[in-house]
Amino acid sequence: MPSLAISATLQTIARKKPLIHHLTNWVTINDCAQITRHWGCLPVMAHAIEEVEEMVSIASALVLNIGTLTTEFIDAMALAGRKANARGIPVVLDVVGAGATRFRTEQARRLLDEVHIDFLKGNAGEIATMAGVEAEVRGVESISVGEEPAAVARRLASQLHTVVVITGAEDIVSDGQRTWGLAYGHELMGRVVGTGCMSSSTVGCFASVRGKSLGAAAEALAAYGWAGGRAAAKAAGPGDFVPCFFNEITRLAARPGDLMLEAEALS
Repeated sequence: MPSLAISATLQTIARKKPLIHHLTNWVTINDCAQITRHWGCLPVMAHAIEEVEEMVSIASALVLNIGTLTTEFIDAMALAGRKANARGIPVVLDVVGAGATRFRTEQARRLLDEVHIDFLKGNAGEIATMAGVEAEVRGVESISVGEEPAAVARRLASQLHTVVVITGAEDIVSDGQRTWGLAYGHELMGRVVGTGCMSSSTVGCFASVRGKSLGAAAEALAAYGWAGGRAAAKAAGPGDFVPCFFNEITRLAARPGDLMLEAEALS
């Protein structure tokens, strides 16, 4: 089972304080900014097409999220993404709701055509849609998938030369050669709006110092899930889960100690 050097990554984040540029979902934008800051990074939520190239040029990672998309928003994402590619900055794309409507699916594919995405993230239905596999996505929720998610992730990662991230009861990451499962987290996380978007921000935070690697995504999701499990044990329910979650992340980032978490190698 691969071991994940989360403590070393968090110590590097604390030392470097990397800037994470977001073009993200308006529903969860504050939560994404908050969690980025709690991990020790600096968030900036710059969406204007007039400044995205300049802003991403000083960032250490770019997080794109199509949750509240418009054509103009996608234009700005493409512009920022191409500039990030030119400067070697990791790009995370969360294909929120892909498969729910034709427009949303087409715009996600447009970004994949115009920008090299280093981390393609979604739930099982969203990622299956990107892979051309039959899936039912209702709004932004995955209802059913016509193929085993780990196999979909592996094939799509190989085709796109990227790291594919599937979040769910068990998170899956694949670079096309290696596919790992991460069994951290808690079912309460699935009952809180924004946990998916915040996990994309977390991948951006870890990638900002770990680079464009399977390890960066695995460490991010393991730490995220571990903190979520601890928060769920203290929360009375979904209403006070997020404050507990932010507190656990802040504690972990400030004092990572020698925390070692593991991934499961999937066949």
